[in-house]
Amino acid sequence: MNWPKSQQLLDENSRLIPGGLASLNRKADPVIAFIRAKGSRMWDIDGHEYIDYHAGFAPYILGHGDDDQIAAVIQAMQGDLSNYGSGPTREEGELARLFLKAVSHCEKVQFFNTGSEATSQAIRVARAWTGRAHIIKMQGGYNGHHNAVATNLMSTCEQLGGSLVHGNEYPCVPFTAGIPPEEKALTHAVPFNDLDAVECMAKKYDIAALITEPVLQNIGVVKPQPGYLQGLRDLADRYGFLLILDEVKTGFRSSLGGYQAIAKVTADLSTYGKAFANGFPIAALAGKAKYLDLATIADAQKRVLVAGTYNCHPVPVAAAIACLRKLMDPDMDVYGKLEGLAQRLEVGQNELFKKHQISAVISRVGSASCAYFTTHGEPRDWWEILQHHDAAFDTRYRRALIERGIYHFPVIVKQGSISFAHSEGDIDQTLEATDNALRELTRGT
Repeated sequence: MNWPKSQQLLDENSRLIPGGLASLNRKADPVIAFIRAKGSRMWDIDGHEYIDYHAGFAPYILGHGDDDQIAAVIQAMQGDLSNYGSGPTREEGELARLFLKAVSHCEKVQFFNTGSEATSQAIRVARAWTGRAHIIKMQGGYNGHHNAVATNLMSTCEQLGGSLVHGNEYPCVPFTAGIPPEEKALTHAVPFNDLDAVECMAKKYDIAALITEPVLQNIGVVKPQPGYLQGLRDLADRYGFLLILDEVKTGFRSSLGGYQAIAKVTADLSTYGKAFANGFPIAALAGKAKYLDLATIADAQKRVLVAGTYNCHPVPVAAAIACLRKLMDPDMDVYGKLEGLAQRLEVGQNELFKKHQISAVISRVGSASCAYFTTHGEPRDWWEILQHHDAAFDTRYRRALIERGIYHFPVIVKQGSISFAHSEGDIDQTLEATDNALRELTRGT
């Protein structure tokens, strides 16, 4: 399989757009330019068809171009709804009502356009509430592209000092230039699943907030160990910082109420995006009313600005309302179907890894999963991935699947996501392609 037209398009775009794409996170090898998607399938400019497990970095929980959602968007546009720029709208109120019914542990919600906006606002609220400046984040966690959290994602062993850290912080490793050193000094990256490290930071610095995904899903699917999230809740209460759970990826995919509904741990503030609008650009910050109400507090010195020309634009709002209604419909049983498909895929993959004598473990939460090529079990943090995951095999495995029409993003340890549009036939076709890919990859070994 080759992609000459895709490469040509990237080259043409690069003369006009730095890197050739509006988000360089989409740049990968092989270069594939997609031109159409529907349901569980995508088609590229070179004429190839794929079963999609990338799901646009995971938002497509219903699948591409869900008919009910598209109908709602068309109705909103043909109904002369506009981005009026003045006063409240009925639609944003309806969206808030549905959202808080689904995410029942939250008291109020505010809407934005992207997950990065939501996490930025959450940190600003935490700093305003506590009067403190320092932030704790996770090594291997992604919480947006803004300065406060643009550090310590897929850092190398060398960048992290060459040795495991426990009970303390890693060196600051920004993944972008342009962050002033004064800001870098306020962000402290600690190992996931390490409560001692969090307490060390809380004793050493005036911490305003700890922000983390409840499950690290930008390095696959790294689960919290039993008691870890409750431990974070307890430390936040003990040391007076706010606990921010970034559910941009886990929210509405792990379950209707997000991962907090599974873990039975409630954050002070939570961020959402991706799945709750099935791919349309909208995000949310939700949580306890006393924190969100800083937006309207009488004291101007404590008031936190909420503003955005496109916040609750009618098109993504219509899409989000339609998506939530479908996710909440018991007759549709979206989560029941997703769980069945995910189990079918996981069982089949494990059988194939055993058949081809591949050392692998699948880590899964709901419809999100990742295969780690390791003999050490599910990883508990990024360092264990660095040390034990066979990254070279992962790269070849993803390429082999793509060449057989199964699209996982061609970067190591990126999660796979199943949508409501996938079928048992899709899963079985995926397993057949996986069998063929593993046969090729192990030939001669």
